[in-house]
Amino acid sequence: MANSQRKILVTSALPYANGPIHLGHMLEYIQTDIWSRYQKLRGHECYYICADDAHGTPIMLKAQQLGMAPEEMIAQVAIEHQQDFADFNIAFDNYHSTHSDENHQLASQIYLALREKGHIKSRTISQLFDPEKSMFLPDRFVRGTCPKCKSEDQYGDNCDVCGATYSPTELINPKSAVSGTTPVMKDTEHFFFDLPAFEDMLKEWTHSGALQSEMANKLNEWFEQGLQQWDITRDAPYFGFEIPDAPGKFFYVWLDAPIGYMGSFKNLCNKRGDLDFKEFWGKDSTAEVYHFIGKDIVYFHSLFWPAMLHGADFRQPTSVYAHGYVTVNGAKMSKSKGTFIKARTYLDNLDPEYLRYYYAAKLSSRIDDLDLNLEDFAQRVNSDLVGKLVNLASRTAGFVTKRFGAKLAKLEDTSLIDSFLAKQDQIAEFFETREYGKAMREIMALADIANAYVADAAPWQLVKEDDKQEQAHQVCSVALNLFRILVTYLKPVLPRLSSDVEAFMQLELTWDSLGMDLAGHEITSFKAMMQRVDMDKVAAMVEASKESLQAEKKPAGPLADDPVSDTIAYEDFAKIDLRIARIAKAEHVPEADKLLKLQLDLGGEMRQVFAGIKSAYAPDDLEGKLTVMVANLAPRKMRFGMSEGMVLAAGPGGKDLWILEPHEGAQPGMRVK
Repeated sequence: MANSQRKILVTSALPYANGPIHLGHMLEYIQTDIWSRYQKLRGHECYYICADDAHGTPIMLKAQQLGMAPEEMIAQVAIEHQQDFADFNIAFDNYHSTHSDENHQLASQIYLALREKGHIKSRTISQLFDPEKSMFLPDRFVRGTCPKCKSEDQYGDNCDVCGATYSPTELINPKSAVSGTTPVMKDTEHFFFDLPAFEDMLKEWTHSGALQSEMANKLNEWFEQGLQQWDITRDAPYFGFEIPDAPGKFFYVWLDAPIGYMGSFKNLCNKRGDLDFKEFWGKDSTAEVYHFIGKDIVYFHSLFWPAMLHGADFRQPTSVYAHGYVTVNGAKMSKSKGTFIKARTYLDNLDPEYLRYYYAAKLSSRIDDLDLNLEDFAQRVNSDLVGKLVNLASRTAGFVTKRFGAKLAKLEDTSLIDSFLAKQDQIAEFFETREYGKAMREIMALADIANAYVADAAPWQLVKEDDKQEQAHQVCSVALNLFRILVTYLKPVLPRLSSDVEAFMQLELTWDSLGMDLAGHEITSFKAMMQRVDMDKVAAMVEASKESLQAEKKPAGPLADDPVSDTIAYEDFAKIDLRIARIAKAEHVPEADKLLKLQLDLGGEMRQVFAGIKSAYAPDDLEGKLTVMVANLAPRKMRFGMSEGMVLAAGPGGKDLWILEPHEGAQPGMRVK
């Protein structure tokens, strides 16, 4: 197969620096890492770079909540992210941060180049403003009722229920997600990137083969609707880069985040000294640049990003590859079910090579969602990796080391080996085109053939007969040659196993040496390379991932372990104001597994309460009922809105949970004594 060396730069989307990596994220990094490792295995000059996406309002607010500077928080998160990636054997050539000198310089350079060419427009806009926090509200920090389908508690930029996109000013009954107050309109000057000016260039680029057909077809909808100018400004307070010549104005995080790919590569160039930044990013670059992303950020990477690059005289990406979401056991990842699994929780319980293989076995070049079925995961890993692959060596290596001086035989018949080598172009094509599932099926079909060969030849029987020793040596040597070829094919997917095999066989596994003659080659003693997946450990991982609404912190201080300290005085209990309330309205809370949103009528006064009773009641079961509530509980700000009280319920939990219902004749607002 002709294989001239290519220059390749590959990136994954930048993880946001306000939380941990989870198994949904890991799909993308594993997919990209396999592709990058494959390119390096083929001898190409390939660099895999990434960075933490470290700017924006959510990071600023979370740092405030934690009582630390944003710089301190993102530095802490960077350590955790990089440790998770390293332990999953993700081999970045460079991992950086968007909050860096390189990114600041490049973001300013690109902005100024666009401004000089007339692609930056300025105008005054009216934007929602939180009067309590004295800040303009990003789209995602306004919540309200969708103007299209009327679903409540939706984000300010799009509806999770009907998928509509809109501006936050179109929301019905908007509320600030920061303070819960009703925002007001306020004028501010903003800068806009003139995306419509690039329509012809973008139509050509998006249909040039740079995108998957599903992505290109989806983008046609945006062209049909008409491209809009893109607001790239955020007002102080904001954690990010200040816009040149505009004090108090900052680049919107989505402007400098993709430039972070360039910033991370620039950082690598600076560290190495032998890499030319322009060779990969210059307008006339002949290198290849690939972005692996999730389907939720296609718009930014396929319209804004190539247009920004083009307008500032940089090259466009060679291709942008999108993937789908991860579901677990056929459903959306859930904290209450324990299927929202953090990378660290997985690593605490299971071998990362298991997940790398399972994701590879299910990945294709399409944008389909991928289901991590935990039982199928265990069965497939145990069958393929332990039962077929590693078993091939464990069945034969001992005979070679004990009976044949640990040296492989000169082979009399290489026909089976030749048939395995004949598959290399097909497997290479599958890796190159991201059809990993097809590659895994091809490789495991070969593993089946290899195991059938060993089973039929039965070297454990041959070694018992004096005149069959050479035949036994031949069979075991063929088996270990086949094993070496299979593990070489799998090296991008299973780097740790490959490293163990290299130590065992005392050679480097390279694509170019697939057909090498191992006559007389010495191996070492075989040691167990992979354990079977233990379902108890899978269960422990799920259990460790569960988050219960019942979880409460123990009281702090010297009496924390004293049971008496959990009691309260009668006078304290007497302060609780228990009232009868009519449930005027009950509804589901999107994104909440246990909560229902209740509108409670206290006899003329309405209260909104979020109650963790969804497992026992449907909204229709509750409307019109009378119940008992704690009416003088301090309001509590939740992610979904303000909760202004507590409904009393009893029972062990789950479906066995009952709201307390007063006797007939009670009226809303009456006190319970």
